[in-house]
Amino acid sequence: MTRCARPALAALGLWGPAGWRSLYTGVRDVLGEGHQRPSPGRMDMGAASLWGVRKAPCAVELAVLNSGITGGRRPISFSTRTSSIFGSGGDHKKEKLFLQDIAELIRARACQRVLVMVGAGISTPSGIPDFRSPGSGLYSNLQQYDLPYPEAVFELAFFSHNPKPFFTLAKELYLKNYRPNIIHYFLRLLHDKGLLLRLYTQNIDGLERVSGIPASKLVEAHGSFASATCTVCRRPSSGKDIWADVSMDKIPRCPVCTGVVKPDIVFFGETLPQRFLLHVLDFPMADLLLILGTSLEVEPFASLSEAVRSSVPRLLINRDVVGPFAWCPRSRDVVQLGDVVHSVERLVELLGWREELQDLIQQETEKLDGRDG
Repeated sequence: MTRCARPALAALGLWGPAGWRSLYTGVRDVLGEGHQRPSPGRMDMGAASLWGVRKAPCAVELAVLNSGITGGRRPISFSTRTSSIFGSGGDHKKEKLFLQDIAELIRARACQRVLVMVGAGISTPSGIPDFRSPGSGLYSNLQQYDLPYPEAVFELAFFSHNPKPFFTLAKELYLKNYRPNIIHYFLRLLHDKGLLLRLYTQNIDGLERVSGIPASKLVEAHGSFASATCTVCRRPSSGKDIWADVSMDKIPRCPVCTGVVKPDIVFFGETLPQRFLLHVLDFPMADLLLILGTSLEVEPFASLSEAVRSSVPRLLINRDVVGPFAWCPRSRDVVQLGDVVHSVERLVELLGWREELQDLIQQETEKLDGRDG
């Protein structure tokens, strides 16, 4: 545990038997019975609110990094190249890794449990506007509602007073039929090859689902439009049930109590979706962590980047150096800066997957053309 990790965890009140029992109960509810119990010491993320902390003060570890899950390791065969990266006896590892080293680990299947964390930077290439950016059509549409600040659209207090701005944003995401881009399909290809352990996304656009990644492989940390809940009686419904009203600029109402029906998007101060608890099992098992297009500023999502074992390589593909890659880097970190699409294209070339990825994109594009045509 790093020096700065324990105070951060203590501040959240997450140590102690009661917190552990609460967390284990939550994980059991998500996965069902019959799964192995993780090692003690994990965070009770069900008790933590999602957007309460904007930046981590230092490298916050969500888990006892050297604790594993029984049966989580599997034997792997090392090529000469991967032996030079990991060390032939596992004692001496290559001091500095580069993008080509990560590609070789994947190609040699030395990494078979790849975890991925993504943010808005993978969706902007699909044309989704930033509602906070002056000059964008969406920003202009929201300004007519006299928001005190752009983020108010995701605050419960403001939503309860005036839900119209949020549904204006929801209509924009729904009606424009945004499509996945090469980054989404690269992640889909990871899944198709049996390498994707789980994809943790901060995005609410649902493009990961559209790309064909199954829901079982997704943790939508900030929720999604796939389901909705009445804000008064808590009656659940499918997200599709409210789109007729949203598309006609109407506020969706509950057929039982007439309360406002809100898509299951996590607003500031709300608790995380229950599936977020899967991180307790996923991160100790991972043998590679990919982080794409995120500022790593919003907690507790940001601190997941510190939850893998210290021996696990972490690849950041981003415009800027962010989070622990800036303040507490590890020896196994690789940072690929610049345009995220170009960086992913470079990784695909190093992997030798270019033709496979092109075929997948063409196949899925034809499906979407048939659906939308």
